[in-house]
Amino acid sequence: MEFVTLELKEKHIGVVTVNRPPVNAINAKAYQEIAETFYSINERDDIRVVVFRAEGEKAFIAGNDLNEFLSMNPENADNRMQKVRESFWSVYDCRVPVIGAINGHAPGTGLAYAAVCDILVASENATFSLPEINVGVMGGAKHLSRLVPQMVVRYMHYTGEQISAREMKEYGAVLEVVSSNQLEEAAYEVARKIAKKSPIAIKMAKKSLNTIEYMDLKEGYKFEQGLSSELSGYEDSKEAVRAFFEKREPVFIGR
Repeated sequence: MEFVTLELKEKHIGVVTVNRPPVNAINAKAYQEIAETFYSINERDDIRVVVFRAEGEKAFIAGNDLNEFLSMNPENADNRMQKVRESFWSVYDCRVPVIGAINGHAPGTGLAYAAVCDILVASENATFSLPEINVGVMGGAKHLSRLVPQMVVRYMHYTGEQISAREMKEYGAVLEVVSSNQLEEAAYEVARKIAKKSPIAIKMAKKSLNTIEYMDLKEGYKFEQGLSSELSGYEDSKEAVRAFFEKREPVFIGR
């Protein structure tokens, strides 16, 4: 691929890297490559968690490539927007948890990719914004609503102003804010905790969280109970209980 790579950096930890200099603005090809990469992860048993990052200090993903907006019109917009949505959903629907490592600016498309991750860690120089109001398009507010309260969503959407990583942490959107040179290690540290868990249980947990996110309490809990019933048929489930009673680390086999 031209703009996206997938590597197995540590045991069971996949790393997806976007690299489209100078600021990782995403064009149609990059959207497609991100989607193909995350869909490919669903077919792999050796990856239990993913770190999603980008090269460079200036931006995680500096929005959509604005050159493509110049050729967009009501006749071709629907097809283009569908491919953009599919790229976002490939991250959200990834069968394993995705940790976003956000360094530099994350405006518009960058914010949307961050919002469809499961967990975010960010550098001190990271910022988040919805500048769509400034360039004649809409979108991203629904993604942002996963991260901050509605009144903050509206302020950011109406003004296009940036919010720092520290402010985002105060709203609960970011797990940890560290210096730029500590960012990858901070992301790996979270990833290692997840990678030690049963791959069966982690995939079920991801499926559960995505499904119940917008359910009411009773239906959501009923769905979770159904997955507990399904999980009880796997050897990993019994191994987790045995390890607890025997006061040892479990040895999961993914069955």
